[in-house]
This record gives sequence, C-alpha cells and structure tokens, in this order.
Amino acid sequence: MLLETEKLSRVYGGVVAVNEVDFRVQEGLITGLIGPNGAGKTTLFNNMTGLDTPTNGKVLFEGKDITGKKANEICRLGIARTFQNIRLFKEMSVVENVMIGRHFKVGDKNKGRFLQSVKSYFFMKNEEKTIYNKALEYLDFFGLADLRNEDAKALPYGHQRELEIARAMATEPKLLFLDEPAAGMNPQETEHLMEMISRIRSLGVSVVLIEHDMKLVMNICDEITVLNFGNKIASGTPNAIKHDPVVIEAYLGSEEDD
Repeated sequence: MLLETEKLSRVYGGVVAVNEVDFRVQEGLITGLIGPNGAGKTTLFNNMTGLDTPTNGKVLFEGKDITGKKANEICRLGIARTFQNIRLFKEMSVVENVMIGRHFKVGDKNKGRFLQSVKSYFFMKNEEKTIYNKALEYLDFFGLADLRNEDAKALPYGHQRELEIARAMATEPKLLFLDEPAAGMNPQETEHLMEMISRIRSLGVSVVLIEHDMKLVMNICDEITVLNFGNKIASGTPNAIKHDPVVIEAYLGSEEDD
C-alpha cells in the first residue's frame, strides 16, 4: 500500500471533522475522495499532507509512519498537493512558478548553509539553467510552454489550475493530491484536465483527488472513498459506489431526484 491512514481522527473543540477514517491509496491508481460539503475531505487531505495534525490515528507512507510531520518534510518524501483555492505566485512568471517547485526538489536540506552558499556562488548559473530547462519540460507536458514568460495572474482560470499542478509535479512526487482540480472549469477545460490526470498516472505518479464533478470522478478513478459527516461510509470501484444505496442517499441522489 502506498499510503494509508489508520483510524485517523481530527477534532476541533467539540467538532469531529474526521472520525476514525481508514483510507488507502494503492500505487499506480487514481483514487477519488468524495462526499457532501463539510464531509471532512479537505481536513483529511490536510492531515495526510502535513498542513494539519491528527488528533488520533496514524498516516503511513510506504509503510513508514509520517503522522505529524511538517508539510515540507512530507513533500520531500514524495507527496505533493494542490489546493482548492489556487495558490500561485501571481506576480511571477509561469516558468518561475514551476522553477520554485523544482528548486524545492533539488535543494539539499542536509548540507550546511555555508556549503550551500558556496555552491550557489560557483554553480548558480549552471544549476539555474538546469532548473529552467526542467521547468520548461513540465510546462510543455501541460501545454503551457508558449506562455512561460506570462505573469501567472494573466493566465485564464483553467491554465492557472494546470500551472499549479505543473508546479507540484516539478517536485517529482510519487503521490499527487489534487483538491477540487476541476472547480470553476468549463466542460472543455475539464475534459483537458481528465486527459492530464491520466497522463500523470502514466508517468508512474499515483493520484488522489477530491472532486464534486461526478462525471470526472466516475470516468477517471480506479477506486473511490466516500465521506459523510467525517465518517467513511463506502469505498470501492466507481461502479460499486454509483450503485451503493448509502452513498446515493447521502450524496449522489437518485434519478428520481433529478
């Protein structure tokens, strides 16, 4: 198992946002995490990626306990993520945004500050060129290379979403978390996003996504877990989830409801 939680709970005061959830991600798969607003999906994401700390339970990545580790430490282990609200450096160029992700990947946290500064002084130009070229490769993968010198804030909304994913991919993750990547996208942008996620998986990167677009989820996910009021109510293949009466009642609704 690539990643799993064991009875993970997150309590804020008297509010149980996530309640003893066992969540599993198999290597090489696209896993969906769905449920109504307020179900605890993003809270679970945050507790798995180091932006929050579980009240109880464990997070295991490649069999190792990473519970309570900081977000930067978790990223260095091979877990990257995007956010529900786009978090780009909007005053910087498109390529500079991806270079930031690449800098995080190539930076050596084990070297002392002095040695790192000496290295930067003598090798900065070569290293920057390497980082720039690698960033262009990721932009080309997402079809954004021609926009590399544009300010990030000038991009259409769909491209901004893709740029955030490109920046996350620049850290070379083993596992990529996407928090509502299709939010605000038109049908054409969503279709393109589905293709991109499939291509990311083809690179050997496992994907976990929170999404309310059920067409996207059902068409692209291999496994789906459903949360409701902080509890896991179902887990299985898209077909099984689609026909699960508990999920239908809590979230999907029936054809008669349309």
